[in-house]
Amino acid sequence: MPTVKYRMQLLTYILTYPFLWLLSILPDRLFYTVSDIVYILVYHLVGYRKKVVLNNLRLCFPEKEEEELLRIRKEFYKHMCDMFLEMTRTMNFSQATLEKHYRILNLETLLESEKHKSTLVLTAHYGNWEWSVILNRVIKSKGYAVYQKINNPYFDKLVRDIRSKWGAEPIHQKETVRTIVKNEKEGIRSLYGIVADQSPQKHRAKYWSNFMGHYVPIFTGPEDLARKLDLAVYFARITKVKRGYYTFELVPITLNSKATGEHEITDTFMQMTEERIRTAPAYYLWTHRRWKHRKPAEN
Repeated sequence: MPTVKYRMQLLTYILTYPFLWLLSILPDRLFYTVSDIVYILVYHLVGYRKKVVLNNLRLCFPEKEEEELLRIRKEFYKHMCDMFLEMTRTMNFSQATLEKHYRILNLETLLESEKHKSTLVLTAHYGNWEWSVILNRVIKSKGYAVYQKINNPYFDKLVRDIRSKWGAEPIHQKETVRTIVKNEKEGIRSLYGIVADQSPQKHRAKYWSNFMGHYVPIFTGPEDLARKLDLAVYFARITKVKRGYYTFELVPITLNSKATGEHEITDTFMQMTEERIRTAPAYYLWTHRRWKHRKPAEN
């Protein structure tokens, strides 16, 4: 017998899905009008994590005036609403339409390196990372999208279906190591997309480093796998060109992971992420408690 919890989750999904589907077919002007309304609700009425966002901005930009930080916070919430609603557009976007909205740069380098080895494409919670699944349509390797499971199983399936629309296979974060090791043993050339700027639990942190002016625990799992299995590693440099339009540039971190020093891949990824944030800070996901555990930055 279904529990009350699962019945409520199903009811929530049944009530929400028609709105999401309708949203996905709206023309740009109407779609972003809806996003503007959602912004008013989230920012002005609900005030979702406004204190967390402002505290994060103060930590990372102590040199900025409060007025500027408040402006960045508003821009962030507008972008956040755009980005999360944009994920629904994948439900009905054609490949040609998405390619116009999400342009892949420096693809030739990746296509050449994937002839020789499997690949990790590391990105951060910046810009719109959800649309990067379009990469699977232009690569020769088998594509995987690593994700964190959603508590509601019906929405979890919806997200998996959206992310697998162009053939990428979603795998849960806990399945990543097993999947990569198995594929390498079987000689299955693959590409794995990983959002790698998460903060590990403090008691599990193996490595601390400087990120946005603070020493914080850094997730080193992708580097550990890359060095052990000699995977090519790329950074996905996402740029928001204008509302609803992005570029996704594939920047090599290393094509020879076994030759890198300890933490070299991780440090390079975090430095590239910081460069993106400092260039246009409103497009980072500031609602995360990324700096919950920190030590004073060291020279």
